[in-house]
Amino acid sequence: MEHFVVSARKYRPQTFKDVVGQQAITNTLLNAIENNHLAQALLFTGPRGVGKTTCARILAKMINSDGNTSEDEDFAFNIFELDAASNNSVDDIRSLTDQVRIPPQVGKYKVYIIDEVHMLSQAAFNAFLKTLEEPPKHCIFILATTEKHKIIPTILSRCQIFDFKRITVTDAKNYLKYIAKEQGIDAEDDALHIIAQKADGAMRDALSIFDRVVSFSGKNLTRQAVTENLNVLDYETYFTSTDFILQNKIPDLLIQFNTILSKGFDGHHYIAGLASHFRDLMVCKNPATIPLLEVGEDTSLKYMEQSQKTTHTFLMEGIRLANDCDLKYKTSKNQRLLVELTLMQLASITFDGEKKNLKHFIIPPSYFKARGITPIPVTKPKTDVKPSENPVATKPIVAKKEPVSVVAEPVAIPKISINQPKKSTSGLSLKSIREKKEHQLRQMEVVIDEENLPKEPVTQEALSEAWKLYTDQMDKKGEKIMASILQMDHPKLEGTTLYLTYSNNTNKIELERAEFPLMAFLKKKLLNYDLKLDITVNEEVAKKYAFTPIEKYEKLKEKNPNIEVLRQMFGLDI
Repeated sequence: MEHFVVSARKYRPQTFKDVVGQQAITNTLLNAIENNHLAQALLFTGPRGVGKTTCARILAKMINSDGNTSEDEDFAFNIFELDAASNNSVDDIRSLTDQVRIPPQVGKYKVYIIDEVHMLSQAAFNAFLKTLEEPPKHCIFILATTEKHKIIPTILSRCQIFDFKRITVTDAKNYLKYIAKEQGIDAEDDALHIIAQKADGAMRDALSIFDRVVSFSGKNLTRQAVTENLNVLDYETYFTSTDFILQNKIPDLLIQFNTILSKGFDGHHYIAGLASHFRDLMVCKNPATIPLLEVGEDTSLKYMEQSQKTTHTFLMEGIRLANDCDLKYKTSKNQRLLVELTLMQLASITFDGEKKNLKHFIIPPSYFKARGITPIPVTKPKTDVKPSENPVATKPIVAKKEPVSVVAEPVAIPKISINQPKKSTSGLSLKSIREKKEHQLRQMEVVIDEENLPKEPVTQEALSEAWKLYTDQMDKKGEKIMASILQMDHPKLEGTTLYLTYSNNTNKIELERAEFPLMAFLKKKLLNYDLKLDITVNEEVAKKYAFTPIEKYEKLKEKNPNIEVLRQMFGLDI
């Protein structure tokens, strides 16, 4: 059996040109070597698997090469690698500093690569300070770490720091494509993209996952094989979920989520992925942001197609709901219910008990079409049309002529009954309830003939009597707050305008909300449909109300001064 070498070792870069995703650092090191401007203490920091140790080895090899040596020469006698995780004591550092004094036998420099340098003890760091600050001319130190914040500032100040970045998904995918081609493996673009995403910016992890998937699927690497082997939720899952959400298919959405849980996936992972999916759809909305979509070409077309089915408002609300679920998931005691509730809310964004009609008709045209009826638009009736011919026409008022005195007959507001199918209300959204109330108000907006409505003269006494009657009705219905507001001030009649003054804006707003039924009652009761309501706010009015015990006592004194004599006689307190 032939010995197998993992791809992370087999394809380890041998030159700076082969290093993936770190062009800025490799170019800097190349220029420093060419211009003889290389520092003697370097610190390579960054996430795991991004090329820190690899770049240190390439650098050590390049500075010892004089152009006449073969490419296979690794200068093993000049390169010393120390694992600080297991050699972190003061004695280990002292042994290192003793070796530093001896010049190299072959080549120009002795290079010391100290990996995981943050694992050194405090005493070992202090013992290393002097040597690191003033090393011999033939010695170069390269420190590598994944946790720069654990290194003491005195070490950091003596080093030239290079921050390695995560490998992008595109760079990792392109390098995997190159390796697959070298090994004669037929790999789908989406399959390599999933591996690159799973690696989370680490090239070594990407190569390890690649080896594992190749062992599972052989020479043909497909997206389905990768998702099955890595047990990840692929794009198709989220495309299907979004289709169910857009089609308001809540049962299918919940069944799909149950299937996902049965496969061993976490609900938190699913909802976070759904939020990212909405983000990718949002990115596809604008051609300028399409490069932010890090997916394969075939998947990119699917994103573009589905983004056309969505709206900007839907995606923003979807991201907000999914993000809220993501934040609450850890603290929730019923995590599955939390995700299911979020999914139902997502499916209700475009669904409030019935499909929303973009054109706001009181009665949708589909209602008439299903019954074979042609809807007739409601227009303002003409005065010369007979009442029998026009269902909206009102009864004419008998004119007063002298010397005959004729009492005008009260005219009731005509009512139009429309047989409209009952609108169902979704229990999932309060918005449908609000729209139902607005719909009922719109039904009340009937075109009437204002010229034929009664406009009888109104006296202040009749107005006060009608106002008290309406206040009593509000009190009997249980609307105590509105009855109290109506009792705070009595309307002053000037012409056809009713003037009210309140001490604060809150009472004004509450009365304005209830103005329609109030004025309808007064107009009908007083037989004058020209009445209008004018509400003003005057904070000085508040002074006439007594709130505190002292204010109440002062009010009582104004009505009966003998109360003060009574209080002093018996020594009473307020």
